[in-house]
Amino acid sequence: MIGFRVDGRSGVPPYLQIVQQVRQALRMGVLGVGDQLPTVREVVAAVAVNPNTVLKAYRDLEREGLVEARAGQGTFVLARPAGPPPGTHSRLGRSLARWVHEARSAGLDDESIESLLRVTLQAGGSTGFLGEGIA
Repeated sequence: MIGFRVDGRSGVPPYLQIVQQVRQALRMGVLGVGDQLPTVREVVAAVAVNPNTVLKAYRDLEREGLVEARAGQGTFVLARPAGPPPGTHSRLGRSLARWVHEARSAGLDDESIESLLRVTLQAGGSTGFLGEGIA
């Protein structure tokens, strides 16, 4: 079962953090079709948010067609978000974890790693890196 985390300092509304965590769990294979999400009461107890926050998150997920609320039973996963299968995410996640370890071993701090990732994403993931080939 998924365990939620809500960071009040992140600037992202708590309901959206819950939505994002469900999507991520579906992409990573932590949650699958047919799995039940924690009840509103369980989420409220675990992360100290207003019940309406959890309800809003679950309604958003329902509108996306990812979950279904069943009266008296709970909320269940109907589908995964579009994209590659969970195994792909897991494999790439392991590869990224190795890369992050290598970057830290080379002396990069989290801010440097985030900057490098951001620049690479903005470059479209091309193999060339900013500054390469400049004499």
